Amino acid sequence: MDIILKPYLTRRIIAGFIDYSCMFFISVILIVTLGTHKGGGNYELTGFPALIINLFWLLFIVGMEQITGATLGNGITGLKPTTLSGSKPSFIQSFKRHLLDPIDMFFFGLVGIITIKNSEKSQRLGDSWAKTIVIRDKK
Repeated sequence: MDIILKPYLTRRIIAGFIDYSCMFFISVILIVTLGTHKGGGNYELTGFPALIINLFWLLFIVGMEQITGATLGNGITGLKPTTLSGSKPSFIQSFKRHLLDPIDMFFFGLVGIITIKNSEKSQRLGDSWAKTIVIRDKK
């Protein structure tokens, strides 16, 4: 398998925006629906219901990547993660990739952009830790 390593920065930024916009809106819906109204526009979500947001993240981001081969954003932008050898990432690799998303997306994605631009294989921190790369999906 010939793997072409490119940064695909614009596609990756759009993909991340799509994925985490969905996460944001679903989180707001869950907080308003399951949370306690504290007056004004404030809501509080504690205990087990607060874990539902984390479980949704696990299913929506990591689970979708495992089932379909890409997150919603990556699928729309024509990207997919793969291992360094070209195979589908394991659950643990997908989990590792996305566990570091908050760091990679810090300061409007600057950390991710810098690491992608300066790594030999155009990897974010999460990709480097998980030993994965992002490529164009030829489907």
